[in-house]
Amino acid sequence: MSSGKILVAQQEGVYLLKLTGDVRVTLCASINDYIEKIFSGPPATAVYVDLLEAEGVDSTTLGLLAKLAVHCIDVLGIKAGLLCVNRNILRILESMELDELFVLLGMPASPELPLRDITPNAGDEPDHELVRRQVLEAHKLLVTLNPRLLGDFVDLINCLEGDGAER
Repeated sequence: MSSGKILVAQQEGVYLLKLTGDVRVTLCASINDYIEKIFSGPPATAVYVDLLEAEGVDSTTLGLLAKLAVHCIDVLGIKAGLLCVNRNILRILESMELDELFVLLGMPASPELPLRDITPNAGDEPDHELVRRQVLEAHKLLVTLNPRLLGDFVDLINCLEGDGAER
Protein backbone atom coordinates (compact mmCIF):
# COMPACT_ATOMS: atom_id res chain seq x y z
CA MET A 1 0.00 0.00 0.00
CA SER A 2 1.18 3.49 -0.74
CA SER A 3 1.50 6.04 2.03
CA GLY A 4 -1.53 8.22 2.51
CA LYS A 5 -2.08 11.76 1.33
CA ILE A 6 -4.68 14.33 2.22
CA LEU A 7 -5.79 16.78 -0.43
CA VAL A 8 -8.37 19.48 0.19
CA ALA A 9 -10.21 22.14 -1.73
CA GLN A 10 -12.85 24.74 -1.04
CA GLN A 11 -14.64 27.02 -3.44
CA GLU A 12 -17.91 28.92 -3.13
CA GLY A 13 -19.26 26.80 -0.26
CA VAL A 14 -18.20 23.46 -1.74
CA TYR A 15 -15.65 21.54 0.34
CA LEU A 16 -13.67 18.52 -0.84
CA LEU A 17 -11.59 16.16 1.28
CA LYS A 18 -9.67 13.69 -0.89
CA LEU A 19 -7.84 10.80 0.78
CA THR A 20 -5.39 8.71 -1.22
CA GLY A 21 -3.27 5.67 -0.42
CA ASP A 22 -3.29 4.14 3.04
CA VAL A 23 -4.72 6.72 5.45
CA ARG A 24 -3.76 6.10 9.08
CA VAL A 25 -3.83 7.79 12.47
CA THR A 26 -0.64 9.74 11.72
CA LEU A 27 -2.60 11.82 9.21
CA CYS A 28 -5.67 12.37 11.36
CA ALA A 29 -4.57 15.68 12.90
CA SER A 30 -4.53 17.19 9.41
CA ILE A 31 -7.90 15.65 8.58
CA ASN A 32 -9.39 16.95 11.83
CA ASP A 33 -7.97 20.43 11.23
CA TYR A 34 -9.66 20.57 7.82
CA ILE A 35 -12.94 19.30 9.26
CA GLU A 36 -12.76 22.05 11.90
CA LYS A 37 -12.19 24.55 9.06
CA ILE A 38 -15.39 23.32 7.41
CA PHE A 39 -17.22 23.74 10.73
CA SER A 40 -15.94 27.27 11.29
CA GLY A 41 -15.73 28.57 7.72
CA PRO A 42 -18.40 29.98 5.44
CA PRO A 43 -21.50 27.77 5.49
CA ALA A 44 -21.05 24.78 3.23
CA THR A 45 -23.52 24.12 0.45
CA ALA A 46 -21.92 20.77 -0.38
CA VAL A 47 -19.27 18.55 1.20
CA TYR A 48 -17.56 15.67 -0.59
CA VAL A 49 -15.21 12.99 0.65
CA ASP A 50 -13.29 11.39 -2.22
CA LEU A 51 -11.99 7.89 -1.43
CA LEU A 52 -11.60 6.82 -5.07
CA GLU A 53 -7.81 6.59 -4.68
CA ALA A 54 -7.81 5.40 -1.06
CA GLU A 55 -6.35 1.96 -0.50
CA GLY A 56 -7.15 1.73 3.19
CA VAL A 57 -8.50 3.78 6.08
CA ASP A 58 -8.17 3.04 9.78
CA SER A 59 -10.83 3.34 12.46
CA THR A 60 -9.64 6.78 13.57
CA THR A 61 -10.05 8.07 10.03
CA LEU A 62 -13.51 6.51 9.90
CA GLY A 63 -14.42 8.22 13.18
CA LEU A 64 -13.35 11.57 11.78
CA LEU A 65 -15.39 10.98 8.64
CA ALA A 66 -18.35 10.16 10.89
CA LYS A 67 -17.75 13.44 12.76
CA LEU A 68 -17.87 15.32 9.46
CA ALA A 69 -21.02 13.51 8.30
CA VAL A 70 -22.87 14.08 11.59
CA HIS A 71 -21.99 17.79 11.50
CA CYS A 72 -23.22 18.08 7.92
CA ILE A 73 -26.55 16.49 8.84
CA ASP A 74 -27.10 18.16 12.22
CA VAL A 75 -25.74 21.65 11.55
CA LEU A 76 -25.82 22.18 7.80
CA GLY A 77 -28.90 20.08 7.01
CA ILE A 78 -27.13 18.26 4.17
CA LYS A 79 -25.64 14.83 3.67
CA ALA A 80 -22.02 14.76 2.56
CA GLY A 81 -21.29 12.92 -0.65
CA LEU A 82 -18.86 10.00 -0.50
CA LEU A 83 -17.08 8.82 -3.62
CA CYS A 84 -15.82 5.26 -3.21
CA VAL A 85 -15.64 2.11 -5.32
CA ASN A 86 -13.19 0.09 -3.21
CA ARG A 87 -15.25 -2.90 -2.05
CA ASN A 88 -13.15 -3.40 1.08
CA ILE A 89 -13.61 0.19 2.19
CA LEU A 90 -17.32 0.10 1.33
CA ARG A 91 -17.70 -3.09 3.39
CA ILE A 92 -16.03 -1.39 6.37
CA LEU A 93 -18.27 1.68 5.98
CA GLU A 94 -21.34 -0.56 5.93
CA SER A 95 -20.21 -2.63 8.92
CA MET A 96 -19.88 0.56 10.97
CA GLU A 97 -23.15 1.91 9.50
CA LEU A 98 -21.38 4.98 8.14
CA ASP A 99 -22.94 4.38 4.74
CA GLU A 100 -26.18 5.72 6.26
CA LEU A 101 -24.56 9.08 7.06
CA PHE A 102 -23.33 9.79 3.52
CA VAL A 103 -24.76 9.84 0.03
CA LEU A 104 -22.70 7.12 -1.66
CA LEU A 105 -21.80 8.37 -5.11
CA GLY A 106 -19.79 5.50 -6.54
CA MET A 107 -17.64 6.40 -9.51
CA PRO A 108 -18.49 9.98 -10.54
CA ALA A 109 -15.55 12.32 -10.64
CA SER A 110 -15.12 14.58 -7.66
CA PRO A 111 -15.80 18.29 -8.16
CA GLU A 112 -13.15 20.11 -10.17
CA LEU A 113 -11.63 22.28 -7.48
CA PRO A 114 -8.02 23.37 -7.02
CA LEU A 115 -6.53 20.86 -4.58
CA ARG A 116 -3.79 21.55 -2.05
CA ASP A 117 -1.85 18.95 -0.13
CA ILE A 118 -2.15 19.12 3.68
CA THR A 119 -0.34 15.85 4.37
CA PRO A 120 2.12 16.35 7.24
CA ASN A 121 5.80 16.16 6.33
CA ALA A 122 7.44 12.82 7.06
CA GLY A 123 9.72 14.26 9.77
CA ASP A 124 7.05 16.28 11.59
CA GLU A 125 6.51 15.02 15.12
CA PRO A 126 2.79 14.95 16.00
CA ASP A 127 1.46 16.37 19.26
CA HIS A 128 0.89 13.06 21.04
CA GLU A 129 -1.72 14.43 23.45
CA LEU A 130 -3.69 15.93 20.55
CA VAL A 131 -3.49 12.63 18.65
CA ARG A 132 -4.63 10.71 21.76
CA ARG A 133 -7.67 12.99 22.16
CA GLN A 134 -8.57 12.75 18.46
CA VAL A 135 -8.28 8.95 18.42
CA LEU A 136 -10.42 8.75 21.57
CA GLU A 137 -13.05 11.13 20.15
CA ALA A 138 -13.17 9.24 16.84
CA HIS A 139 -13.67 5.85 18.46
CA LYS A 140 -16.24 7.08 20.96
CA LEU A 141 -18.24 8.54 18.08
CA LEU A 142 -18.08 5.25 16.16
CA VAL A 143 -19.42 3.41 19.23
CA THR A 144 -22.14 6.04 19.73
CA LEU A 145 -23.25 5.64 16.12
CA ASN A 146 -23.08 1.84 16.28
CA PRO A 147 -23.09 0.41 19.83
CA ARG A 148 -22.27 -3.06 18.46
CA LEU A 149 -18.72 -1.74 17.92
CA LEU A 150 -18.15 -1.29 21.67
CA GLY A 151 -16.63 -4.76 21.96
CA ASP A 152 -14.16 -3.92 19.20
CA PHE A 153 -13.05 -0.63 20.72
CA VAL A 154 -13.66 -0.86 24.49
CA ASP A 155 -10.04 -1.74 25.34
CA LEU A 156 -8.68 1.06 23.15
CA ILE A 157 -11.12 3.61 24.60
CA ASN A 158 -10.33 2.55 28.18
CA CYS A 159 -6.61 2.69 27.49
CA LEU A 160 -6.82 6.15 25.92
CA GLU A 161 -9.01 7.45 28.72
CA GLY A 162 -6.52 6.06 31.24
CA ASP A 163 -3.61 7.74 29.42
CA GLY A 164 -5.37 11.08 29.65
CA ALA A 165 -6.07 10.70 33.37
CA GLU A 166 -2.38 10.11 34.07
CA ARG A 167 -1.34 13.45 32.56
